[in-house]
Amino acid sequence: MGTRCVSLLIHGRVQGVFYRVKARAAGAGLGLRGWVRNRDDGTVEATACGPSDAVEQYIAWCRQGPPAARVGRVEIRELEPNVTLGESFDVRH
Repeated sequence: MGTRCVSLLIHGRVQGVFYRVKARAAGAGLGLRGWVRNRDDGTVEATACGPSDAVEQYIAWCRQGPPAARVGRVEIRELEPNVTLGESFDVRH
Protein backbone atom coordinates (compact mmCIF):
# COMPACT_ATOMS: atom_id res chain seq x y z
CA MET A 1 0.00 0.00 0.00
CA GLY A 2 1.77 3.15 -1.22
CA THR A 3 1.02 6.81 -1.38
CA ARG A 4 -1.39 7.96 -4.05
CA CYS A 5 -2.14 11.50 -5.19
CA VAL A 6 -5.06 12.49 -7.39
CA SER A 7 -6.61 15.59 -8.86
CA LEU A 8 -10.41 15.46 -9.05
CA LEU A 9 -12.85 17.57 -11.03
CA ILE A 10 -16.40 17.09 -9.80
CA HIS A 11 -19.31 17.99 -12.11
CA GLY A 12 -22.99 18.40 -11.30
CA ARG A 13 -24.90 20.33 -8.66
CA VAL A 14 -21.89 20.72 -6.39
CA GLN A 15 -21.78 24.42 -5.53
CA GLY A 16 -24.06 26.01 -2.96
CA VAL A 17 -24.70 22.64 -1.27
CA PHE A 18 -21.81 22.60 1.26
CA TYR A 19 -19.77 20.30 -0.98
CA ARG A 20 -16.43 22.01 -0.22
CA VAL A 21 -16.91 22.01 3.55
CA LYS A 22 -17.99 18.37 3.63
CA ALA A 23 -15.25 17.34 1.16
CA ARG A 24 -12.64 18.99 3.39
CA ALA A 25 -14.01 17.16 6.42
CA ALA A 26 -14.05 13.85 4.52
CA GLY A 27 -10.44 14.29 3.40
CA ALA A 28 -9.26 15.30 6.86
CA GLY A 29 -11.19 12.43 8.44
CA LEU A 30 -9.36 9.98 6.19
CA GLY A 31 -6.00 11.50 7.16
CA LEU A 32 -5.34 12.88 3.67
CA ARG A 33 -3.41 15.96 2.68
CA GLY A 34 -4.91 18.23 0.07
CA TRP A 35 -7.39 20.93 -0.76
CA VAL A 36 -10.78 21.59 -2.36
CA ARG A 37 -12.17 24.67 -4.10
CA ASN A 38 -15.04 25.94 -6.25
CA ARG A 39 -14.23 26.80 -9.85
CA ASP A 40 -15.82 29.57 -11.88
CA ASP A 41 -17.36 27.03 -14.29
CA GLY A 42 -19.55 25.53 -11.53
CA THR A 43 -17.38 22.48 -10.86
CA VAL A 44 -15.46 21.64 -7.69
CA GLU A 45 -11.75 20.80 -7.88
CA ALA A 46 -9.86 18.77 -5.29
CA THR A 47 -6.38 17.37 -4.81
CA ALA A 48 -5.84 14.55 -2.33
CA CYS A 49 -2.75 12.59 -1.27
CA GLY A 50 -2.30 9.78 1.21
CA PRO A 51 -2.50 6.02 1.57
CA SER A 52 -3.94 4.46 -1.56
CA ASP A 53 -6.94 2.92 0.22
CA ALA A 54 -7.84 6.24 1.89
CA VAL A 55 -7.62 8.06 -1.46
CA GLU A 56 -9.94 5.44 -2.97
CA GLN A 57 -12.42 6.02 -0.12
CA TYR A 58 -12.22 9.78 -0.75
CA ILE A 59 -12.93 9.30 -4.46
CA ALA A 60 -15.97 7.19 -3.54
CA TRP A 61 -17.16 9.96 -1.19
CA CYS A 62 -16.68 12.59 -3.94
CA ARG A 63 -18.86 10.54 -6.30
CA GLN A 64 -21.72 10.87 -3.78
CA GLY A 65 -21.03 14.18 -2.03
CA PRO A 66 -23.25 15.63 0.70
CA PRO A 67 -27.03 14.97 0.65
CA ALA A 68 -27.99 18.12 -1.30
CA ALA A 69 -25.39 17.54 -4.04
CA ARG A 70 -26.11 15.82 -7.34
CA VAL A 71 -22.78 14.61 -8.69
CA GLY A 72 -22.87 14.00 -12.42
CA ARG A 73 -19.34 12.72 -12.89
CA VAL A 74 -15.87 12.86 -11.39
CA GLU A 75 -12.80 13.23 -13.57
CA ILE A 76 -9.72 11.66 -11.96
CA ARG A 77 -6.14 12.46 -12.88
CA GLU A 78 -3.26 10.67 -11.17
CA LEU A 79 -0.48 12.92 -9.83
CA GLU A 80 3.08 12.14 -8.83
CA PRO A 81 3.15 11.13 -5.14
CA ASN A 82 5.72 13.85 -4.42
CA VAL A 83 3.27 16.65 -5.23
CA THR A 84 3.84 19.52 -2.80
CA LEU A 85 0.99 19.91 -0.32
CA GLY A 86 0.68 21.07 3.24
CA GLU A 87 0.11 18.70 6.14
CA SER A 88 -3.65 19.21 6.30
CA PHE A 89 -6.76 19.23 4.10
CA ASP A 90 -7.99 22.75 3.36
CA VAL A 91 -10.64 24.73 1.53
CA ARG A 92 -9.16 27.12 -1.00
CA HIS A 93 -10.91 30.21 -2.29
